Amino acid sequence: MMRGIKPLLDNVDLTLNPGDKIGLIGANGAGKSSLFGLLRGELHADLGSIDFPTKWRMAYVAQETPALERGALDYAIDGDVTLRRLEDELAFLESEPDTSANGLLIGDLYSALADADAYTVRSRGEQLLTGLGFSMAQMNQPVASFSGGWRMRLNLAQALMCPSDLLLLDEPTNHLDLDAIIWLEDWLKRYAGTLIIISHDRDFLDGVVNVVVHIDERKLKRYSGNYSSFERQRAAQMILAAGTLEKQQRQRSHLESFINRFKAQASKARQAQSRMKALAKMEELAPLRAAAEFSFEFREPASAPNPLLTMEDVNAGYRIESETDHSVVEKTIVSNIKFSLQIGQRIGLLGVNGAGKSTLIKTIAGEIAPLSGDAQFGKGLAIGYFAQHQVEMLRHEESPLWHLAHIAPTVREQELRNFLGSFNFNGPMVTSKIAPFSGGEKARLALALIVWQRPNLLLLDEPTNHLDLETREALTMALAQFEGTLVVVSHDRHLLRATTDEFIIVADGKLQPFDGDLDDYKDWLFKTKLATKTNAIGTALPTVTTKSASIIAPPTAAAPSKDQKRADAEERQKLAARKKPIENKLKKLEEQITKRTAQKTAVDERLANPEIYDSANKKELKTLLTDQAYYKKELTELEAQWIEQQEALEQIV
Repeated sequence: MMRGIKPLLDNVDLTLNPGDKIGLIGANGAGKSSLFGLLRGELHADLGSIDFPTKWRMAYVAQETPALERGALDYAIDGDVTLRRLEDELAFLESEPDTSANGLLIGDLYSALADADAYTVRSRGEQLLTGLGFSMAQMNQPVASFSGGWRMRLNLAQALMCPSDLLLLDEPTNHLDLDAIIWLEDWLKRYAGTLIIISHDRDFLDGVVNVVVHIDERKLKRYSGNYSSFERQRAAQMILAAGTLEKQQRQRSHLESFINRFKAQASKARQAQSRMKALAKMEELAPLRAAAEFSFEFREPASAPNPLLTMEDVNAGYRIESETDHSVVEKTIVSNIKFSLQIGQRIGLLGVNGAGKSTLIKTIAGEIAPLSGDAQFGKGLAIGYFAQHQVEMLRHEESPLWHLAHIAPTVREQELRNFLGSFNFNGPMVTSKIAPFSGGEKARLALALIVWQRPNLLLLDEPTNHLDLETREALTMALAQFEGTLVVVSHDRHLLRATTDEFIIVADGKLQPFDGDLDDYKDWLFKTKLATKTNAIGTALPTVTTKSASIIAPPTAAAPSKDQKRADAEERQKLAARKKPIENKLKKLEEQITKRTAQKTAVDERLANPEIYDSANKKELKTLLTDQAYYKKELTELEAQWIEQQEALEQIV
């Protein structure tokens, strides 16, 4: 297959089986969407053929949404074209004179409508739209009233409403928040047909697909398993095929150092375990990352106050001027915020779309002033802020060099060019207008501008929008090693797992800590926001219990009596007595971890010296390698004991 003069696929053979859930991946421009065009019959192969059963019903997401006055729910139901055709035929026959022949045809149509589940279609449509984030009130609003992102959700709903044997989804998560992605993942797991999906969200692919097809060097290669399995298989191949060992070892050493520092500072066993697994996976796949086209690092912050900022009784929201009398109305989105940021905190913000996550980040960034309350910012605070629509804020008629020179006017041009080169803006590209750049290239430039400013606080609102898998991985790797403080909103669960240590949820106009990981959040979501709902293919959503339901504030109780206070005090003393031995063990383990980490770091630094590999130092090298293996094993065992004791402590209630 050629597109213009560019060959996309060359002598490709591939077989996919009915019921497979396939992730189609490859670099931007490799031909993923063109392959979908082949399947839809919109494009044609220059040589060869592509076949699937002629009776298969195909569904896919329309890329355009006309500004219709039709209601959102009716528009979603329009995706079931067979049902709509039957309804039209019935309406026509019922408008005709009443004859015996018409009566028989009408009876057949009612039977066909029953087979097409016509009597549950509105309920199914409501369930789909609820899962995709629409409120009941929005379902009756005209399509024309929604923004582009929400119209794409309606197009996705149409595709899911359509009974199909083959479902093609091209970046379905691009316009969804985390809650809608979790719902869609759950829906697709139960989809009975064959699914082919293009996505840059690795956790989403891991949760849905059982086959990966990789477009690379104009070939299609099939891998069994999910995306993580594909990465492991490909990494193993690249270790054998490419000389990337040196870069791999540098990344492995950096990540090991970071993981060990994190182990010594961990405060929550569940979050610690989740984050270490994510980082360990990144370490395991180092050869694949080493060969990636793009990688970068955040520069170490020059300094950082502590605390970076504090908010006391802050109401965050917007001041809206009335068009009639020009009076100002305050609209509070998140109220009574009590929040502080300390050096080194790494926070993921959770919450449904519209709950106020972006409003909170804008308030922290100083983009909007608090409506009330006290916000204190530390002296020396340097904020790097990536807004949800950061790409649109760039000057599209200017070049990458112009953008960087604009914030660094006194720096030599060659130094600016070298820095931009590290973000893959090379040659003529560095002085070209960014208007024709891809969304990913513009997002990369926005990140480069933030990195240059050496922030000590990063505020990231959906930073992975527009980024392909490789650039997402580069960003995740860079954030995992960032030495400053991080607050991030993202629908990319892999990035959240690998870069954050704690979660805060914005819900019902309040900011509250979330005592759990992303799996707990998924359970909580199905228990609360999607409870009692049934999914659009007719199966009740699972009833889930969650450890993190404590984020929902309990009703206020009556003031306790003196006897009750005394009993409570005695109970607290008993609880403290039970916790004390475990806390002592934890303290001792943390001291041992710190000691072993320092010893291993010293060995690693000695092994990083090229002189140690001289023949004269053979004996010392052998001793160092033995020590390194010993310390690594010791740290693994100590960490396992620490997690075990921390979990035992959490069980004491």
